[in-house]
Amino acid sequence: MKRWRSLKSLNEAITRCRLCPRLVRHREWVAANRPRRYSNERYWARPLPGFGDTQARLLILGLAPAAHGGNRTGRMFTGDSAGNTLMRALYEAGFANKPLSERRDDGLELRDAYITATIRCPPPDNKPTQEEMRRCEPYLIAELTLLKRVKVVVALGRIAFEAYLRILRGYGDGVRYVEKPVFAHGACYTFVGYLFGKPAPSLIASYHPSRQNTQTGRLTPQMLSQVFIKARELIMRSPS
Repeated sequence: MKRWRSLKSLNEAITRCRLCPRLVRHREWVAANRPRRYSNERYWARPLPGFGDTQARLLILGLAPAAHGGNRTGRMFTGDSAGNTLMRALYEAGFANKPLSERRDDGLELRDAYITATIRCPPPDNKPTQEEMRRCEPYLIAELTLLKRVKVVVALGRIAFEAYLRILRGYGDGVRYVEKPVFAHGACYTFVGYLFGKPAPSLIASYHPSRQNTQTGRLTPQMLSQVFIKARELIMRSPS
């Protein structure tokens, strides 16, 4: 597996990636067939790197960029309702300097938090294949290696939850847990053992802040805020 020396070189490699033909076709098709409300905008239409505080103790792991959100704006969780829902919760927990995520130059800063995703391109119907997830996994592994201070991972959705556990199983050193991790909103799991030379970060599960979840009431703003308040408390209890 390729190793990157810095987040800068990793992110440059991510933005050049064309390993998944189906995802390349889809992200470029979306950009060429943009809806009327975005007809005057130039889409990013490339894979998205993570972003945030490089000294972060919180890693937020989503599914993939939104076709007309991150794929348009060039930053994860930016330019759509899911991004604003997430940023409001991060702002309330002290992890962001503002409650909106609108565009790359909007002045948003993450504090002690870094946002990334399981898949770096928008998959058709938000359903990546197993092979596409396998090809993207080295990027997440590299982030977990390079972000030296991460104490807690918040997984937004079941796919992100399982992606982190898969890395723990494959690369953890002596990792074990008292209770078998099962995806449920707000569930929190701590681990004994190491991941890439540091104590394995704890895991908190959350429903994804997609419009489908927020409009149906499956995920309320208060429910999401509580996840990040819990993450803050867990970070503060973790050894430095």
